Amino acid sequence: MRICVILEGCYPYVTGGVSSWIHQYMKAMPQHEFIVWAVGADASTRGQFKYEVPDNVVEVRELFLDEALSMRYAREKYRFQQEEIQALREFINCGNPDWELLFRMYHDRGISPVAFLMSEEFLEILTEICRKEYPYTSFSDFFHTVRSMLLPVLYVLRSDVPKADMYHAIATGYSGILARLGSYVYHVPYEISEHGIYTREREEEIIRAGWVLPAFKRTWVRFFYMLSNGAYEKASMITSLFDRALEIQVEMGCDREKCRYIPNGIHYEVFSKIPAKKENGYVDIGAVLRISPIKDVKTLLYAFSQLKERIPNARLHIAGPADDKEYAKECYDLAKQLGTEDIYFLGTVNTQEYLQKFDFTVLCSISEGLPLAVLESFAAGRPCVVTDVGCCRQLIHGMRGDELGEAGICVPPMFREELCNAMERMCTHPRERYQMGITARKRVEQYFRHEDMIHSYQQVYDEVFRRWQESDSV
Repeated sequence: MRICVILEGCYPYVTGGVSSWIHQYMKAMPQHEFIVWAVGADASTRGQFKYEVPDNVVEVRELFLDEALSMRYAREKYRFQQEEIQALREFINCGNPDWELLFRMYHDRGISPVAFLMSEEFLEILTEICRKEYPYTSFSDFFHTVRSMLLPVLYVLRSDVPKADMYHAIATGYSGILARLGSYVYHVPYEISEHGIYTREREEEIIRAGWVLPAFKRTWVRFFYMLSNGAYEKASMITSLFDRALEIQVEMGCDREKCRYIPNGIHYEVFSKIPAKKENGYVDIGAVLRISPIKDVKTLLYAFSQLKERIPNARLHIAGPADDKEYAKECYDLAKQLGTEDIYFLGTVNTQEYLQKFDFTVLCSISEGLPLAVLESFAAGRPCVVTDVGCCRQLIHGMRGDELGEAGICVPPMFREELCNAMERMCTHPRERYQMGITARKRVEQYFRHEDMIHSYQQVYDEVFRRWQESDSV
C-alpha cells in the first residue's frame, strides 16, 4: 500500500518530537511505501532535511505557505456563481464552508486565489463583515489580516496532489485539509492522527503572539477551528494519544465512532539498557527538548536559578536543537542575566548517550501530547518532573488500571516555585528518586512499547479500508 503522510512544520526539517516519531514509524512499516508531503512556512528551508529518509519513502513533496504571498494578480476576471459566493462567504467568515465546492473551484478548475481576493465580491463581503463585527477597527488592517489568512489556504488547494492509496495527516490544520483534498481527488480514505490538539495549540500561540493585533486574535482562532473542523468532517478515522485528547476531539465535533486513542511507544530494549549514572558528587538534571516557546525553557531557567541557591551541587543540562533562533537567543541571554552557574546548553545530542549522565529529567512545556522524551527517560530508569499538560499527569501516576505507582512529580505549567520545589525533592530524596525510576521503567515496559503502537496503527489502517469499502458499496 502507498500511504501519503502529511506533516506541517516538522519532518523532515525539524528534529525530535513528531519528527522523530514519524521517522521511526515509517521505518517500522517496510511493507508499505510512503510519500512524505511536508508543509513548511518558509521556502528558504527547501531541501534542508535533518533526516535521511527511510528506503520505503518513495517521494518527498514540499509545499511552502509563504510562496502564496508572492502570487501575482491574474488579470482575467471570473464570474462567481451564487453558491460559490456563499461558500466563500462562509470561508471568509471562518464558518463552515463547502470544502468540496472549494476543491472544485481552486483545484479542478484552477481559479486564481488572487482573482477572488481582488474581486468586487470579496470587497463587498469583507465590508459587510467589518461593519458588523469590527466597526471600530481599521478596514485596511482587517483586509490584510483576512487576506493573509485565506490566501495560503486557497494556494494549497491548487496543489498537485501526489497519488496514494490513503492519506494520513499528522495533525489537522493545513495538513488535514490537504488529506481531505487527496481523498477528494483520488477517491480514497484519509485519517488524522493528532499528537496534540492542533487547534488548541494554535489558540495558545495566538493569545501570546505579538504579531497578531488584539482585535483579530479571535478571528485567527476561528480560522484554525474552521480548518480543523473541515479536516475532521470527512476523515474515516481520527486518532489521538490519550483518552482526554479523544474527549476534546469529540467536544470539538468529531464523531466518537471514528475516534481512537493510540499511545506513543518507544524502543524499550534500547533505552532500558542505559546504565545507572556514576556517582560524581553532582545532581545532574536533564531537559531533552527543542528550545521553543511551547517548551517554556524560560520558566525552567528561573526555577533552576532558585534551585541552585538551595542545592549548590545541582547542574542543568538542556539537550536539544534551537529551532526557534530568536527564542533560543532570549534563553541564552536570560541564563547570562541570571548569573546562575552550571546551566549547559548542549544542542542536539545522542539521547541514549546523555541519559546515562542524568539523575532525573524535567519537561516544563505549556502544551504536550504524550512526549517521547518522558518515555525515553522512563525506560532508562530516570524519573521525570513534568508540567500538567497533555498526558503528562497520567504518565506520572499511571493510566486507567495502572497501579504501579508514581514515576516522578507533576506540577502546574508556568509555575516556577512549584517546579523548583519538585526538582528540590528529586535532588534531596535519592531513595525515592530511585524507586520512581524503577516504576517509570516498568510503566514503559508494560504500556508504551513501539511494537505495540505500530501494531495498533496497522489495525487502524485495516479498519479504515474496511469502512471505506463498506461505505463505497452502499
